[in-house]
Amino acid sequence: MNAMTAENLRSAYGGESQAHMRYRIWGAKANKDGFPTVGRLFMATSEAEEIHATLHFKALKDEKGDFSVTAGAGFGLGTTSENLQGAINGELFEVEQMYPAYIAVAEMQNEKTALSAMKFAIEAEKVHADLYTKAKEAVDNGKDLEAEKIYLCPVCGFISITGEEDNCPICKAKKELFKEF
Repeated sequence: MNAMTAENLRSAYGGESQAHMRYRIWGAKANKDGFPTVGRLFMATSEAEEIHATLHFKALKDEKGDFSVTAGAGFGLGTTSENLQGAINGELFEVEQMYPAYIAVAEMQNEKTALSAMKFAIEAEKVHADLYTKAKEAVDNGKDLEAEKIYLCPVCGFISITGEEDNCPICKAKKELFKEF
């Protein structure tokens, strides 16, 4: 594997891993703040980020040498609205900056496995940003996100609050595979 793609995968793995844990903590805070559906959204997205981290980690399996992920900047715990804005910012950074750059490098280096993992992630992150924006609007109006159930595609990390999809719109996985929150 090319060193630059490997470094990008390690970086993406670190970012996704941090998001996974950050969203779990923020989900607990949202529950404590009286926003249980936002809490479930954070938990579902946390698992989606774990899926992305796993895909990146698996894409690195052929690389030889030391595997280490440099720690990123710390994140604070704010109100649920502030945490949602942090989630929006993080998802948009991945969509607008991180993954486009990483995808360009993987394409240039013909790294098919890395490219697949990153393309799943960028498409799912767009959905996450949109859902967090909807949740923030609700919380800022003193309400919880309106969704009876939240559905997570375990293949690519797509999240639905309607459950209307027959198949995942990103990876085409069957709806029956979706995890319900």
